[in-house]
Formats: sequence, C-alpha cells, structure tokens
Amino acid sequence: MADSVAQSDGGNDQEKSKRIFKIIVIGKTCLTFRFCSGKFPEKSEATIGVDFREKAVEIDDEILKLQIWDTAGQERFRRSMINHYYRNVHAIIYVYDVTNLATFESLPLWINECDKHVIDPEIPRVLVGNKCDVDDEQMVVQTSVAQRFADTNNMPLFETSAKADEHQDHVNSIFLLLAHKLKYAKPLMTQPKLYSQSLISIDRTNTNRQTNTTNSNLSENDGGYCMC
Repeated sequence: MADSVAQSDGGNDQEKSKRIFKIIVIGKTCLTFRFCSGKFPEKSEATIGVDFREKAVEIDDEILKLQIWDTAGQERFRRSMINHYYRNVHAIIYVYDVTNLATFESLPLWINECDKHVIDPEIPRVLVGNKCDVDDEQMVVQTSVAQRFADTNNMPLFETSAKADEHQDHVNSIFLLLAHKLKYAKPLMTQPKLYSQSLISIDRTNTNRQTNTTNSNLSENDGGYCMC
C-alpha cells in the first residue's frame, strides 16, 4: 500500500483528482492547519463560519482530494449553517483536548448531533486526543479512558499534537487512514456501535466523576467545545 500526501503541482493535481471526499472536524482544532500546511499557525484567530481547506493525497496510485470542514470554534455560526455543514459528509473526526476534561465529556452530544444529521451511520469516524505534547501531569483525559470510549463508540483512537513538529507524520496518518478507507469504502471498525447511552466515566485519584451529558447544551462558553 502506497499512501502519501500529494505535493501540489498546479492544475495537474485537479486534473488527476477523480474523487472528492468531504471530512468534517468536530471541535476547534489546529489539526487541519497542520495537515494542510505542514506547520502550526503562529497565532490562532477566530473564524466566522467554516474553516475550509483542501488537500490532495495519493492512495495506491490514485489522487484523492480531501475537503476538510472545521467550524473553528464559532458555535453560533455553526448552528446557523448546520444543515449545510453536515450535507454530503463522507467522514468525521471528533477532537478533544487531553488537558480539558469538558471537551471529552461533551463527545456524546456531538456524536448524537452527527447521528441526527448524517444519513449514513457507517461512514468512517475517528477520535483524536490533541495536545499530547504536554507533561503527563497536565493530561486529565487518560489514554485508557479515551480508548474505552473509542471502542464503545466503534472508532479508532489517535493521540497527537497539532503544535509539535515531530507529530507531523502522526497527524498525516489520521487523514491518510480515512482516505484509504474512503477509497475502498471499508469500515474502520467492525463491532456494533454502543453509544446510545452516551455515558462517560472518568476515574481520577481524588475524584470519581461520572457525568451523563445527554441532556446538556453545547457551546464554546461552557467549556464543552474543544478549542485546541
């Protein structure tokens, strides 16, 4: 299998691109900037509406174009264009901040919202924990907890950092995995989905916290929206 990020060569890329896939990113993140530009943005600015980027990738001698949609943290704008945002989606990336527990606990709400608007329940979905370049004591969402949640919700888990240059290949592999599965229309996981209960349990040294977030409302301001 030969998977790689294709280098742009002007109009030739467009001529060779036979298929286009729309990937939406749930959670404000610099992952899309890192993947498409190969670097971390020097300063993060709020985006009105949707941050839209394109990247060509080569999967087994075929050039595919990935259209990546990210609402960039402006929740009120995402709500105003929600139907357009979820239209014709081919894959979903859920992002949480490993240093921010609220972003992890809000994942069931995002999953439920996607289920309401995305027609095909079998489209590839990936869970990504961002900011893994921090010290261990700053990580409040442990890998074991995130892995259990990912397994329960029928998704592979990636932990990476959009900021650290040494994670560039790891960030690329997230999108290349999705592109490969989309090319061959293969599911990422095989076990049935079990996330209807939308329950997350977090065990910590000083606190045993169990949060049922099914009936909460999501917004940037309540800490449930990933700003990483």
